[in-house]
Amino acid sequence: MHEVALDVVLLVGSAVLILAIVAVRFSHRLGLPSLLVYLGIGLLLDETGLYGHFHDADLALALGLAALVLILAEGGLTTRWEHVRPAMGLGLLLATLGVTVSVLVVALAAHHLLGLDWQLALLLAAVASPTDAAAVFSVLRSVPLRSRVAGVLEAESGLNDAPIVVLVVALSAGDLADQPALLTGAIIAGELVLGAVLGLAVGWAGGRLLRGIALPSSGLYPLAVLAFTVMAYGLAASVHGSGFAAVYVAALVLGNTELPHRAATRSFAEGVGWLAQIGLFVMLGLLADPLTIEWWHAGTALGAWAILTFVARPLSVAVCAVWFRRPVGEQLFVSWAGLRGAVPVILATIPLAADVPGAHDLFNIVLVFVIGSTLAQALPLGWMAARAGVLDDGARDMDVEAAPLERISADLLLVHVPAGSRLAGVEIGELRLPVGASVTLVVRDGESVVPHRTTRIRVEDDMLVVVPRRLRLRTEARLRAVARHGRLAGWDPED
Repeated sequence: MHEVALDVVLLVGSAVLILAIVAVRFSHRLGLPSLLVYLGIGLLLDETGLYGHFHDADLALALGLAALVLILAEGGLTTRWEHVRPAMGLGLLLATLGVTVSVLVVALAAHHLLGLDWQLALLLAAVASPTDAAAVFSVLRSVPLRSRVAGVLEAESGLNDAPIVVLVVALSAGDLADQPALLTGAIIAGELVLGAVLGLAVGWAGGRLLRGIALPSSGLYPLAVLAFTVMAYGLAASVHGSGFAAVYVAALVLGNTELPHRAATRSFAEGVGWLAQIGLFVMLGLLADPLTIEWWHAGTALGAWAILTFVARPLSVAVCAVWFRRPVGEQLFVSWAGLRGAVPVILATIPLAADVPGAHDLFNIVLVFVIGSTLAQALPLGWMAARAGVLDDGARDMDVEAAPLERISADLLLVHVPAGSRLAGVEIGELRLPVGASVTLVVRDGESVVPHRTTRIRVEDDMLVVVPRRLRLRTEARLRAVARHGRLAGWDPED
C-alpha cells in the first residue's frame, strides 16, 4: 500500500466512492442491500492488484469494528424512540434468548449434519446468527413497514452484536471449554447490562451538555454528538462492558433529545454511516480471496443458511414472540427479514486473527453464506411484507416531507394529497390537528392559497403545516388517520 502514489490512491478512492453512491439508487429500487456491490468492488480491486493485496486479518478486524461502531451510532441517532419503544422488549429478547436458540440449533446441525468439528460448528453458528444493522437499516429505507415491526428489527440488529462478540472471542480463545455455560451466560449478560447503563449515562450527560452550551458553528454539533457515541463505546469497552450496546443506547438517547440542529446531526450521521458501510464492505472484499473458495465451502454455507432460515430463526422468533402475542404473519416476516451483512464477515475475522485451526475455511463459508442469504432474502422482502400484512399503509395515503425551523424549535411539513386519499374533501377545521399545529398554506394548481377552517382539501394539493417539534409525531399520526379513514377518524392512527 505504501508504494502506491498518493494521487492514484485519491483518484481510485474517489472513483470507488462515487460508484458506490450511484449503486445505492439501483440497490434501493431492487430492495437489495448495496453491500454486494461494495464487496464486488473490493474483490475487483484486490484482483487487479492496484492497491496491492490486502490480507491483514488483524487490521481488517480493527477497521471492521470501528466501522460497525459508526454504523450502530447512525442507527441509534436516526431511530425514533416512539417507534422502537413498543418493540424494545421483543427486540431485546431476540437479541439475547433468540440468538442463543439460533446458535444452539445451528451448531448441533453443523456438527452432526455438515460434519464440522465442535469449535468450527459453534463459531459458524455464532457468527451467522446475529442480524446485521447495516443490512437491516438499508432495507428498511426502501420497504415501508409498520413501526412496531420495523422497531423490532432495528432494536434486535442494534443490540444482538454485543453478546455475540463476547461469545466469538471466547470460542476463538478456547476459553468456553474451561468454564461452565451458566458462567459464560452471566458474563455476557453482565457486559450487556453494563454497556447499556454506561451508554444511557453518556447519552444523558452529552444531551445536557450540548443543550446548555452555545457552540460558535452549527457544524460542531454533529461532530460533538458523534464523539459522545464513540466515547460511550470506548468507556464501556475499557471496563469490560459491551461497547456495542453502549454506542447504540447512547446514540438512541442523543438522537431523541431536543438538541440544537438535530436535523443536521441526523443528516451528518447518515452520511458517516454510509461512508462506514462503503469502506467496510470494500475492505472485506479486499480481504477475501475467491480463488480459495472450494465447492464444499459453498455446500456448507448453503446448508447452514437453510438450517438457520427455515429452522433456527423461525424457532427463535416463535419462542420470543410467545410473550408478546404477535400475529403469525408478523412472526414469519420478522424471521425472514433477519438479514445478514457485514457483521458475520467481521466476526469471522476474529478466529482468523487468532489463528484458530480451520479459520480460513470458516471465513470462506461465511462469505458465501452472506452473499447467498442476501440475494435469497432481500430481493423478495417487499413482496413478503405485503403478503404478511406488515406494510405501513400510511406511506401510500399521503407523502410527507419535513424541514427544520431551528429558531422556533418547530418543523415545516409538506403534505401531498395523492389520488385515493381520504384527505380529499375534508375541511381544514375537520383535521382536528393538535393545538399549536396549523395549516399555513395550500398550493393548488401552481397557486398559493391561504386556507380557512372551511377550506376543503383537494386531490393533488400540497399543504404546508407548521408544527412545534414536540407535537410532530402526534400531528403526523392525525394526518395519516384522516388519510386512511376520513374526517371521522379517531386520534389513534391504527383506529
